[in-house]
Amino acid sequence: MPNQSLPDLSTQTASSLFSLCVAPGRVLRGQKALSQAGEAIARLGHRPLIVGGDRTLAVTLPQLQAVLEQLSFATASYSPDCSEASLGSLRQAATDSQADLIIGIGGGKALDTAKLLAHQCGLPVVTIPTSAATCAAWTALSNVYSDTGAFLYDVSLDRCPDLLVLDYDLIQTAPQRTLVAGIGDALAKWYEASVSSGHSEQSLLIAAVQQARVLRDILFQKSAAALLEPGSEVWRDVVDATILLAGVIGGLGGAQCRTVAAHAVHNGLTHIPAAHGAIHGEKVAYGILAQLRLEEMVQGNQLAATARQQLLKFYAEIGLPQTLEDLGLGDITLAQLRQAAEIACAANSDIHRLPFKVVPDELMAAMVSTTIGHLSIANG
Repeated sequence: MPNQSLPDLSTQTASSLFSLCVAPGRVLRGQKALSQAGEAIARLGHRPLIVGGDRTLAVTLPQLQAVLEQLSFATASYSPDCSEASLGSLRQAATDSQADLIIGIGGGKALDTAKLLAHQCGLPVVTIPTSAATCAAWTALSNVYSDTGAFLYDVSLDRCPDLLVLDYDLIQTAPQRTLVAGIGDALAKWYEASVSSGHSEQSLLIAAVQQARVLRDILFQKSAAALLEPGSEVWRDVVDATILLAGVIGGLGGAQCRTVAAHAVHNGLTHIPAAHGAIHGEKVAYGILAQLRLEEMVQGNQLAATARQQLLKFYAEIGLPQTLEDLGLGDITLAQLRQAAEIACAANSDIHRLPFKVVPDELMAAMVSTTIGHLSIANG
């Protein structure tokens, strides 16, 4: 399936038509939100297929059964990944159960699978995130992986989810590591959007980039306190930032406000089996450092050097990875590193949204020097 994307807004004329998927049809947000979502779910369908991972379904089905007691529902695992094979079996499950609604529950891959399944089946979809690790519960986008977890392509969907249920009590049951990873993933909005769209004069893109800056500032100011006080008001603020505000930015910016090098580095690393121990936002956070390092090395950009030093201090404070070793890749071979860099620099990669050409050797150098102290060391 080819990469599908929204039309390039920069080529649109005043009279032409483009599609923008800004937000879910409805968001239910609060403590015990899931237990109060039954009526909103029933408005969308009466025979839902609930999609999630095996462990997630086992833990959450008791809560869902009370919510869906008046409905006839079936369940299906998306295992082994949000892959073409999984989607094929899930489409059959949706047909067999005569599903009229898809409910995705879990992390980013489970929600991406549910959204894409609903898109392919022409059904409404409800997203119920179980962690704050990504903004997948909000967006009209799904990433597709191989059965072994290697990123293949993304698919732009025709709408955001019909209903998003953000239950703080459910989110709080997730390991704190997932929120830290979500902070890393959300931070990338600023560092990537400011490169891909920072010079745009289009109103919505200006708004998206400025919201990304606001998101970064919120995370800088509140993350440390949030991690010390799970369930508190400041913790809920950070959860809202990683799931909801990060999603708003993608909705407003659309295909023009795209990922750049940070996510390209993530995509390359997914092709190294040893990297699978690190979750999405951890690899993306490391990718931000690699992107800034590229800007230093190739452009001599001192602002990028300063930004990277600021991030290194922040990462150390909250526990985000700063190096390949922190990602569990201390024993990575040169061949594996080159493979990841070549995939990240493929012709269709978003890394080429950087304002300069990047080749694999340069990216490899950036990836192994994310914590280097000063620009002059690299140039010396």
